[in-house]
Formats: sequence, C-alpha cells, structure tokens
Amino acid sequence: MAKRILIIDDDEDMLEMLRIVFQTSDIDVVLSDKGMTGNEIKVMHPDLVLLDVQIKGYILTGDEICKEIKSRPDLTHIPVFLISSERDLEQLAVACEADGYFSKPLDIIIFKKILNDKLRE
Repeated sequence: MAKRILIIDDDEDMLEMLRIVFQTSDIDVVLSDKGMTGNEIKVMHPDLVLLDVQIKGYILTGDEICKEIKSRPDLTHIPVFLISSERDLEQLAVACEADGYFSKPLDIIIFKKILNDKLRE
C-alpha cells in the first residue's frame, strides 16, 4: 500500500512544486491550501505531514497544528515536518516537537531523501 503524505501550505505554487516532486514516486500526496484540525488530519490517515508555519485564513499556525498532532495519543505517531521561510524555524520545530523542518527554498534532493527515509522507518 502506498504511503500517504499530507501537505498543508497556503502557497499554490509550492503545492504544485511538491506535487511534481512526488508524481513519479509511489507516494500518495494529499495537498491542502487550508489548515486542518487534528480530527480532519486523522480522517486523512497520513503517514507523514508537512506543514507550512503561516497558513493564511486559518486560525492556527502550522506549528500550533503540529503541537496538536504531537499532543494527541491517536496522532503522535505521525511524523510532522515544518516547511517555511521563518527565521526561527528551528526553534518553532523544537517547541512543537516536530520530527524535523525544511527551510524554503528547498533543496529538493535532500528534502526528498529525508522524507523517503522517514517513510521507510
């Protein structure tokens, strides 16, 4: 069964670029330009979540969504990575207990390798 990555980013160009990055892989990519609650994420059954920190039009930031995921026993097993151009991205990732982070602009080769390795664990 294909692994599923949920990507939440309000930047349509970023979502399209990430869709292209994974289109030749056996990974099911679900893209969302809107934030989601923990319950909505649970329904998606992702094997990994990528969250932009700033999500326009949503009440929570990506790091706050990450905190919710990591605080819930039914979701804490899901690896979460922040993806952003925020200057304090490392501190945000540590504070919300993210499994890692990627600074924009992405190094696609390193990005894809890290995510593929994480999905194999």
